[in-house]
Amino acid sequence: MTRIENEKQYQAAMARIEELLPLVTEDTPDDDIHSVELVLLSNLVADYDDAHYPMSAPSLVDILRLRMYEMQLTQKKMAELIGVSASRLNEILSGKREPTLKVARAIAVNLSIDASIVLGV
Repeated sequence: MTRIENEKQYQAAMARIEELLPLVTEDTPDDDIHSVELVLLSNLVADYDDAHYPMSAPSLVDILRLRMYEMQLTQKKMAELIGVSASRLNEILSGKREPTLKVARAIAVNLSIDASIVLGV
C-alpha cells in the first residue's frame, strides 16, 4: 500500500496502529517488525489526515488565550505584561483591534511567542 485511498482503509490503519502501540516502546529497535509497521502506518495515516482533515493555523487570539492559560495570567496581568490597558487587550482578544507594531513586539518578547505568528506571516 502506497497510500490510504478511503475512509475504510483509514479506519483499518488506525485500528492496527492501536494494536501496535503497546508492542513498541522506546527500547524497541528500529528494525523490529512491529516498529517498522507502526512507522509506515503512521506516515500513511498522517498523509491521509493532511489531505482530508487539514488544520488551519491558530489565530493570534487563540495563541494569546493559550499563553494566558499556560502562564496563569488574568487579562489585567497580561495587559500589564505587554504594556497596554486592559480594555485594549480586551479589544485585541475579541478581534475588534489588531495589535500595533509596538504591542506585537511586546507580545513576542514578553510572552515568548514567535514574531511570525504575532504578525500573521
